[in-house]
Amino acid sequence: MFDNNLIQEISKNLLKAEDTGIPVVKLSKKYKDITIFDSYKIQEEVVRLKTTRGEKIIGKKIGLTSKGIQNQFGVYEPDYGILTDKGLLKNNQELDISKLNQPKIEAEIVFILKEDLLGPVVTPWNVISATEGIMPALEVVDTRFNDWKIKIFDTVADSASYARIVVGDKMTKIDDIDLSLLGMTSYKNGKLEFTAAGAEVMGNPINSVVWLANKMIELGQPLKKGEVILSGSLTPLMGISSGDYIQVKFDRIGSVSLNIS
Repeated sequence: MFDNNLIQEISKNLLKAEDTGIPVVKLSKKYKDITIFDSYKIQEEVVRLKTTRGEKIIGKKIGLTSKGIQNQFGVYEPDYGILTDKGLLKNNQELDISKLNQPKIEAEIVFILKEDLLGPVVTPWNVISATEGIMPALEVVDTRFNDWKIKIFDTVADSASYARIVVGDKMTKIDDIDLSLLGMTSYKNGKLEFTAAGAEVMGNPINSVVWLANKMIELGQPLKKGEVILSGSLTPLMGISSGDYIQVKFDRIGSVSLNIS
């Protein structure tokens, strides 16, 4: 395990890379003995540094939700990251990517919690009853490392590559919606890029929230009322450049868009 001094040093370097857009060397390359435990400790310290300077935690994100990506990273379960308000954007807002490194976009469904998820074991029914509603979302992911050829140790330490989140204007109750069948289309500059359904996320996005809720109970940090939960990407990563206009349309729950500058 890394000692506290090394964790603090790495965390400061990662935060600086996030602030400036200037990447650092991948942890998996620099530290051959790094563990997942070390990576989560680094993530925790980066979040502590952010809150110390005034950022507020607004929720969590779930990554690595597809079997294909898990196989690529050599892991058997998803990972998670912490969302802060610095990355929260309004629907159809403009995003300046000049200080991002290699940003990409994912289309997701966000859950807004109206109750704590305390367990002892959280089920899909618990998630449904604890959810105020769902909204369409775009997540802008970015790596603070040299390129996207990263390993699980890198992405976990890097808050699961979280950079920005954009949510739509409409909240929808989930009681009568089968999220596994919920369809969506994504567009870049008016051109269709991807189509997908909610089943792309662990069979149903509710399942990914169940996983996260139980993982956080295991860690003694259960999900709380008011948290925003990004449930995982329905689509592959979409590259973005200055001047792009991104729009995602979901069946029944609305749309969300972002201007890139």
